[in-house]
Amino acid sequence: MTSIENCGGAMSTSNLVFDDGAATVIESWGDRGPVVVCVHGMTSSRKAWVRLAQRLSSGFRVVAYDQRGHGDCAQVRGPMRLDRHVADLRAVLETVGSDAIALLGHSWGGAVAILAGRDSAVRGVVAIDPVLKVPPGVWGREYLDDAQALFALPWQARELSVRASLSAWHPLDVEGKLHAVRHMSHEPIARLGSENRVDDGGWDILDAVDAYPKPLLVLAAGPEDSVMAKSDVARVKTRGGRNVRVVDFPEEGHNLHRTAFDAFATEVEAFLKAL
Repeated sequence: MTSIENCGGAMSTSNLVFDDGAATVIESWGDRGPVVVCVHGMTSSRKAWVRLAQRLSSGFRVVAYDQRGHGDCAQVRGPMRLDRHVADLRAVLETVGSDAIALLGHSWGGAVAILAGRDSAVRGVVAIDPVLKVPPGVWGREYLDDAQALFALPWQARELSVRASLSAWHPLDVEGKLHAVRHMSHEPIARLGSENRVDDGGWDILDAVDAYPKPLLVLAAGPEDSVMAKSDVARVKTRGGRNVRVVDFPEEGHNLHRTAFDAFATEVEAFLKAL
């Protein structure tokens, strides 16, 4: 069973306890319209969606939560397997109920949204540069090494590093990133890799996109910074089926929802209004 506990304030924050005893914080923005449930990526948190919530406020409500090991849930409790995170998202959807019309996820969260969206009641899914397949041997070199370097720093040095490296981002996005990493360690990234056997080829959800049963919008970063190989993007385009649309952002990086916010938000608004 899943339980939810109010933390005070209508449409603000709540604590959600999952069926294995782990907990998360759900945050909601807006007071009218259907709900879009957002799922952040690695070393991010629910605060990654503040700008989108502001943009959609006239017609939609936005709900987001901290995935295990991130944000206000930085202490990892329970498994970090992909199927566990899909179950967590389904639990969040249960608390939202029939008002949820779409899922939106970035990176790791994009994979979670794609998997949960196939058999949920939501009408559509948006995946921002989702992690669909990780080649063997890549996780430690391209994901874990960066996390270990960041989280080895004491907080003040970590904050300075984040602010310096993300100086081109909008201030709200920078503050969201700082919220995500303030209490984190590299443990959840390491366990995502080990428990999903990623460096042995255990992360491959390309089949889940084939003939996707409802509208799916995939926003793909430029090939130099995308987590999707060119061949993976090509496969999604050819085998996704009539419900799948891929929009390429060839000049943007993996965090295109931050670095190309207006173009990203315009695509999302059009997608949601068409559901």
